Amino acid sequence: MAVTAAEVAVTDATGTPAPGKRRLRFLRGRKTVIGLGILAFFVVIAVIGPWIAPYDPDTMSNELLQPPSGAHWFGTTQTGQDVLSQILVGTRGVLVVGFVAGVFATILSVLVGVSAGFLGGTADELLSVLSNVFLVIPGLPLIIIVASFVSDAGDLLIAAVIAFTSWAWGARVLRAQTLSLRRRDYVEAARATGESTWRIIFFEVLPNLTAVIASGFVGTVIFAILSEITLAFIGVADISNWNWGTVLFWAQSNQALAQGAWWWFVPAGLCIALLGMSLALINFGIDEFVNPRLRTETGASRKVRMRVGFTPVARGAQDKETRS
Repeated sequence: MAVTAAEVAVTDATGTPAPGKRRLRFLRGRKTVIGLGILAFFVVIAVIGPWIAPYDPDTMSNELLQPPSGAHWFGTTQTGQDVLSQILVGTRGVLVVGFVAGVFATILSVLVGVSAGFLGGTADELLSVLSNVFLVIPGLPLIIIVASFVSDAGDLLIAAVIAFTSWAWGARVLRAQTLSLRRRDYVEAARATGESTWRIIFFEVLPNLTAVIASGFVGTVIFAILSEITLAFIGVADISNWNWGTVLFWAQSNQALAQGAWWWFVPAGLCIALLGMSLALINFGIDEFVNPRLRTETGASRKVRMRVGFTPVARGAQDKETRS
């Protein structure tokens, strides 16, 4: 049965469905389910990878550059190291950098962006200037400089630098959203009842920014993961710590492509692609949940008839009355 636009408006106005049901509706989205499933798989591998790795990723053997087999599912490297073990052990470093950078960058963007948008005045001007300064700081070159000066640039240091240079864009977006929320009726009602500023921010403004914050977090995680892999691939990060970029670094250094050893770099490339796709699907699911124009299975199902030169109209009882 088609749901008309009027029914959707009434549903939203009366508060139905409840927030809990809306969250469940978000989790029922096809893109979201697929993305969360793939991400959960990699999280499990990151936790148990070092324990289930069949070999020590640093151990060399006499089985040099062997293709995939029963003994080595992903083959071996030029020095006889097991590629599967390297990928399993390296998954943890990739996800640690991505999520640590995402968490810290999101916290900074929320603190600066929401405070600037809600407080206004001098605080808004100062925080906006701070955001503009960090917007023009190039993140990747700064990480390369830090890694070159620090002998042991571990995952946490790289994650901290990425978070420190990637929060400004999210802060600008949250500031703009907060400016549109601070004059809403429910915010003014909270002010009229004597609620404190920070209580209004935490209980009235932030819940309405949850989807925007989540989308910014996912985007930062994607950027951090790709930055970590890029740094390892070009040899800037510590190549003694295994991650997918380190696998690609050694494969490129030993000319795996020229030797036809596709098993040395293809699995790592597929892992990068799958993880990026999972995070992108989650981001698309968030966009569909937030934007009613994009809702399919995550929102109210509406049949829309497209006409050239006309605005899309929801088919339903009102549409029939209009035609009659």
